[in-house]
Amino acid sequence: MTADRNERVPQPLRGLVPAGAPPARARGRRVLRAVLLVPVMAVALVLILALVYRALTPPSTLMLGRWATLQPVSREVVPLEAIAPALVQGVVASEDQRFCLHGGVDWDALWSVVDDEDGPSRGASTVTMQTVKNVFLWPGRSYLRKALEIPLALMVDVVWGKRRTMEIYLNVAEWGEGIFGAEAAARHWFGKSARDLTKGEAALLVAALPNPIARNPRRPTRALRALAGRIQGRTAGIGGLSQCVRP
Repeated sequence: MTADRNERVPQPLRGLVPAGAPPARARGRRVLRAVLLVPVMAVALVLILALVYRALTPPSTLMLGRWATLQPVSREVVPLEAIAPALVQGVVASEDQRFCLHGGVDWDALWSVVDDEDGPSRGASTVTMQTVKNVFLWPGRSYLRKALEIPLALMVDVVWGKRRTMEIYLNVAEWGEGIFGAEAAARHWFGKSARDLTKGEAALLVAALPNPIARNPRRPTRALRALAGRIQGRTAGIGGLSQCVRP
C-alpha cells in the first residue's frame, strides 16, 4: 500500500527553477536595498565633494557640459581678496540681501513664491542656492531642482561658510558664452583684472547675471545701464548686510 501510494505521487518538474535560486522575497529585498543604496551613495558623494571644494574651486556643471562637447571655456580662479569689493557687495545687494543673515536658504522669500503659477523664481534663490545649482545641479526652473537645492544649500552653508560660498560663486558664475568667473569676465568685458573693476563696471557685471548670454556689459543697453545704476545705488546703502564677506 505504501509503495503504491508513493508511486502515484507526481514528482516535481526539474529544470524550471535553478538549483539554489533565492526565494522571490529574498530577491525583492536585495532589489530594494540596491534601490535605497543609490540616494545614500549620492548623498555621500556630494558631501565628499563639498569637503574637497573647501580647498579646491570646482567647475560648474555648465563648464563640464562645454568640456564634454569640446566647447571652449574661459576661467581663471582667483581668491575673494582678488575681486573688487564693489562686485562682491553688488552681488549681495542685487542677488541676496539677506546672505549674511540666513543659513543658506531664505525661507521667507522661498515661501512667497511657493504658489507662483510660473514656478520657482530667481527671487527665491539665495546666492548659496545659486552656487549649489551651478556646482551640483542643472540649469532651468523646476520644483524638483529647487527641492534639491534646499538641502544642498543648508549643507554647504555649514561646510563652506559665507566667504567660501561667495568665493566659489564668483568663480563659477557665467558671464557670457564660455566665460565663467569674475576674473575671466573682467578681462573679457573690460580688459582688466577683477580686483581693478570700478563700481560702475562691477554694477554692470552684476546686472548681466540674470541673462549673461544676451546682456553685454561692455556695450550696455539703456535698460541694462539703468539696472546697473539701481544696483550701484543699493550697494552704497548695503552697510552691514555684506559684513560676512569682508576680509
